[in-house]
Amino acid sequence: MAPLPVLLAVAFVAAIMAPHALSDPSPLQDFCVADLKATTPVDGFPCKPASTVVDDDFFSRAIAASASTRNPFGVNATRATASTFPGLNTLGLSITRVDMAPGGLNPPHSHPRASELVMVLKGEVTVGFTTSANQLFSKAVKENELFVVPRGLQHFQLNTGAGDAVFVAMFDSQSPGAVTPTFSLFATKPAMPMEVLAKTFLMTEDEVGAMKSKFDGF
Repeated sequence: MAPLPVLLAVAFVAAIMAPHALSDPSPLQDFCVADLKATTPVDGFPCKPASTVVDDDFFSRAIAASASTRNPFGVNATRATASTFPGLNTLGLSITRVDMAPGGLNPPHSHPRASELVMVLKGEVTVGFTTSANQLFSKAVKENELFVVPRGLQHFQLNTGAGDAVFVAMFDSQSPGAVTPTFSLFATKPAMPMEVLAKTFLMTEDEVGAMKSKFDGF
């Protein structure tokens, strides 16, 4: 067994490093406005030269307007990430506006790179997430109330109010990512092997085919 001083040193380093593993890396300068025209691939975007940065780089109306909810789920998400709001680049932040029709559902999904803080602006939205132990936590969230979803966990939002609903989702990543199981199973290119789907859902291939057909076009 390692000597106590070594164990203490390892524990100290782990404690120092842990906060930096929970979100995007800390920036090395005051700002790094995204150069969306750069051709060099990096994890994020290269910085524009500071001499070319202007006030509007730190301003955005990306989520100011409502979006149509005329789709099978009755929901529409409008995102403000570094790709649409260059001033966010390297800051470890992004935000999404979600408009919901009555009964609208933002289907179960996860964000592999971010925790999510939901704030309801209009109506009532039931927000829930499931843990790795298959436990469900959910709450009906009303205007100006908050609900937090831990990083990487499957979660959903359902409009349980009488009318339209609007909420914003704030993320501790400039690129949270999104994985929606229904799409990642039934709308992949190339298609997921039918045998895998049939065994996963304990169905026949014909039954899976009927389910899969509902996601054609997504």
